[in-house]
Amino acid sequence: MRIAVTGAAGRLGGQVVRLLADRDGVDVVAMTRRPPPGGLLPPQAQAVVADYAEPAALRTALRGADTLVFVSSDGPDARMLLHHRNVVAAAAAERVAHVVALSSVDADAASPFCYAVVNRLTEDMLLGSGLPCSIARASLYTEFFEGWLTEARASGLLRLPAADGRISLVARDDVARALAALAVGEPTGRHHDITGPVSADLADIASVAAEVWETPVAYEDIPAGTYCAETAASGLDPWWLYAFSPLFASVREQRWAQVQGDYALLTGGLPLALRDVLTAHR
Repeated sequence: MRIAVTGAAGRLGGQVVRLLADRDGVDVVAMTRRPPPGGLLPPQAQAVVADYAEPAALRTALRGADTLVFVSSDGPDARMLLHHRNVVAAAAAERVAHVVALSSVDADAASPFCYAVVNRLTEDMLLGSGLPCSIARASLYTEFFEGWLTEARASGLLRLPAADGRISLVARDDVARALAALAVGEPTGRHHDITGPVSADLADIASVAAEVWETPVAYEDIPAGTYCAETAASGLDPWWLYAFSPLFASVREQRWAQVQGDYALLTGGLPLALRDVLTAHR
């Protein structure tokens, strides 16, 4: 089986490549935007340069592939959607037999979160293409949220505009394992919700961090406007301020709160809890 993976130089895509490269009977094509540094990818994986913005290169990379693990692009939403359109078109042109696509549990055109809209439009493009597919809808990555927790570790306060919103934080490695499991199976034609084991509000999340780190961390809900002003003053790139503000609006709407058992069904294991990830990074 020949499996291509986009975003192979990234943390998620790279982990999918490593998981698949360890399997007997699997040839892995690691698709990257630029030549990867030596040692980044396992030697048994074939590295191919294919930028999301280059349709011809994408088609060349996907030629002969049985399965594509389609890890999302990044950056501004309009560019990201164009990249995704290019990938779907290339997979259709090369008649890839199975596309395993990364999406999010908040894949909804009505969401305030820009990437949720992109994810839903990408799902619609993929389903409309006629390509056999399986869709992994992941919750927010624990490692992504850990950035805010690390700031709170220094200040003692997790100050975010999330109100009482709950999140089923999921470890990035668990998302990779779910994608790899889907890649070696038959197309399911539906989505699978990949979530953490519990849904917690930010007060509970802060409490776990405080316990693991043995340092005071408390959650303080702040108005969205205050968050925007303080974040802008910090010098964060304006795009990420634009992205993070609607993310917390979607959290307030409880769009990331669900807990599902799809991870266990796909992998036979249990997803890592927040405590597990923080302890490993301590």
